Amino acid sequence: MGRIAVGCVARAVLTWSIALLTVMSVLTRPALSDKPVFPTSDSILRFINGYRMEPEPDKLPAFVKALARLGLLRDDQRSGLYFGFVAGVLADNQTRARQLAEQMFPLPPEHQIIVIRSLAYSGLPGWKADLGALAERMPARKRLISKYLFGKGQTLEQMSFKDGPQVLDAWWGFYFATGSYYAISKIVPALKWADEDDDVEQLTVGSMAKWTLASNASRDQHLLDYLRREQSHQPKPVQAHLRQVVVAAENFEVAELRRKTVASIETLKTNGPTKWRKWAWWGRAGQLALTAGCVAASALGQIEFGIPCVIGGVASSGLLKLLELGQTKPE
Repeated sequence: MGRIAVGCVARAVLTWSIALLTVMSVLTRPALSDKPVFPTSDSILRFINGYRMEPEPDKLPAFVKALARLGLLRDDQRSGLYFGFVAGVLADNQTRARQLAEQMFPLPPEHQIIVIRSLAYSGLPGWKADLGALAERMPARKRLISKYLFGKGQTLEQMSFKDGPQVLDAWWGFYFATGSYYAISKIVPALKWADEDDDVEQLTVGSMAKWTLASNASRDQHLLDYLRREQSHQPKPVQAHLRQVVVAAENFEVAELRRKTVASIETLKTNGPTKWRKWAWWGRAGQLALTAGCVAASALGQIEFGIPCVIGGVASSGLLKLLELGQTKPE
């Protein structure tokens, strides 16, 4: 009986040893979840484009980390789309906004601006409290945080297109995150600048507003219906351009609208502003590279999914090529 008992014990120990080794191998084996949720820039685009139809807020922290990993936040002036998108997701998840923001860490200090600015852009009633609660995690960004909490840091609602063309991108990001026509209502008034012939920055914003509205409305029936209704509620300078947007989207003539958009920039490039012909204008042109570069890239068919800007360095070179900044100083 003693030998039988010893044998039973031995077999039990062997069985438990095998089970333990199996568990350990499973725990130490690379999990499928270890693979990046957003491995490429294309996956970022697809997520943004489809989010409002199928919201997945739990993926937002991984999304933000992917933006940092892929180098898409290197220039905050070129990141308006991302700031607006993250802000929109936070705004749509008010009770979870702080938790989602906390899960975005760790982030390198140079990329923490997306947490700061997105909370401010969200317009949530408690965004300052949420930002203050996260301040200890961002000691290198103390000055910027103080600016938003106590200084002149603006929410998206407080910004105007005079603050730069990235504001247009931010409102589009907010729309892609929420599907809210409030964001579109902020974009439509910029159409009044679509035929501007004196201010290149205003022409840039107006042209991009016109192109992106038509491009997205041609893919989004609900957006197209909204723009149709809006025509009667807009002032005449906006009505005319909005009518062209609707017609282009209805008839799938967006390519022609792109051609006219780029032609208007080419005309301004060739002739310069009608009234403002100072050399300083050509120096400022580099500041507009992102959004106007998107107009040029759009004409080449490089815009995907209707998103208002090309991700990466392609867009930023577009306007510089259009403007040919090395040309002779205007008289």
